[in-house]
Amino acid sequence: MTDTASPSGTGARAADGGLALALLVAGTFFMENLDATVITPAIPAMAESFAARPVDLNTGVSAYMLTVGAFIPISGWAAERFGARPVLGFAITLFTLASLLCGLAGSLPVFVASRILQGIGGALMVPVGRLVVLRATPKERLIAAIATLTWPALVAPVLGPPLGGLLVEHGDWRWIFYLNLPLGLVALALTPMIVPAGGANRASRFDWPGFLSMGGALFCLMLVAEMLSRPGPDWARILAAAALGLGLLLWGTRHIGRAAHPVFDLSALRLPSFAVTIWGGSLFRMGVSAVPFLLPLLFQIGFGFDPLAAGLMLMAVFAGNLAMKPMTTPVIRRFGFRPVLVVNGLLNAGLIAAIAGFSAGMPLALACALLFLGGMTRSMQFTALNTIAFADVPDRDMTSANTLFSTVFQLAMGLGVALGAVAWRAGEALAGGGDPAMPFRIAFLLVALVALVGVIDSARLHAEAGARVARRGDAKSDGPGAESPAD
Repeated sequence: MTDTASPSGTGARAADGGLALALLVAGTFFMENLDATVITPAIPAMAESFAARPVDLNTGVSAYMLTVGAFIPISGWAAERFGARPVLGFAITLFTLASLLCGLAGSLPVFVASRILQGIGGALMVPVGRLVVLRATPKERLIAAIATLTWPALVAPVLGPPLGGLLVEHGDWRWIFYLNLPLGLVALALTPMIVPAGGANRASRFDWPGFLSMGGALFCLMLVAEMLSRPGPDWARILAAAALGLGLLLWGTRHIGRAAHPVFDLSALRLPSFAVTIWGGSLFRMGVSAVPFLLPLLFQIGFGFDPLAAGLMLMAVFAGNLAMKPMTTPVIRRFGFRPVLVVNGLLNAGLIAAIAGFSAGMPLALACALLFLGGMTRSMQFTALNTIAFADVPDRDMTSANTLFSTVFQLAMGLGVALGAVAWRAGEALAGGGDPAMPFRIAFLLVALVALVGVIDSARLHAEAGARVARRGDAKSDGPGAESPAD
């Protein structure tokens, strides 16, 4: 008779539970990431509904992004203070309710206020959701769990614009937000059943100076990114916001180093496997988040595609993301993190640069094939970076490391759109008149250069970095963070 209490049976149940948890959190990630991009094609229709100018709707877009950035630093403390499961449930509830209010909004001020509430929910939902998965997942299963959490960040920016365009063209812009209601209600119902109950530390104190300085710094830097992405940027305001943001960042960093109970700890930066995801990893994220911004513009302005056709070209990137997902874990376990990050990082930068060679007369199959391969490298690099970030972080430091990671991640993705906008304008200045696609060719080369520089950090990693997570058969016991593979 089969012993259902055997270790293998227990391991299988644990794996199933871990997968269910990762899928639940990935679903909340998808809602948060989608709402950052799906709104853009709906701006003209929303402006007409609110009797406002389309340019005024940028407030609704930026309010969400800025609020998410500013409130992420509070997430780690909230999870420790009240427990991760209650905070995640509250965040899902707030995000879902705010989505309903966005759909019901009858004026621009009400809509902006609803987007701010939605941003607060998103700022708690994503970092706390990731923390729950990190705490519940054994190191040897971390690659698969992080791969599941990675797909929303890859898929949502690609699906958002065409989905938003279809909803506006064939329905009402309010359905952009109503779509979150069934997803949020399902996630909320499953949270008590799937998310482990964590103990709350009610003795911990909140670091208000650290939160205000770091949250304010992130707000200012995200505001710089948002202003840089606008046409005709106001350089005086941009420089003022950048100076204030950097000043707050420097003061906040100094405060965190001295505070007894900082809003988050910077000690994880001493781990090379974590630091590589902050420095070089941020350059990679900036590069890949600039691509979905630039590609539709290249196809529309450079080649004369209609908006829907330009948006649908991004589906090749989406297909590459999905195709790579089943191969991510075997590849990392076969070759290790450093070779994957270096070789795949070079391929990613090369495929971004290859877009500079696109032309209106280029065979569609070739263009789609290159975008498909680019989607594969994006998926692999995202998963490898997001996994190795926590490979060597001790459990006691996981909350703080996750908060720091989430903060920098959000900033890098926001700065990526700014990078695309600045590179485009630099291309316009260098190209002059003539070929309308030339500014975009220059922009993609500049973005590829940024992604390429990000690979340097990965090349400096120890050969056995993250071996405990990769469980490679040739992992040495004396390597940093290495552990003999389990049978």
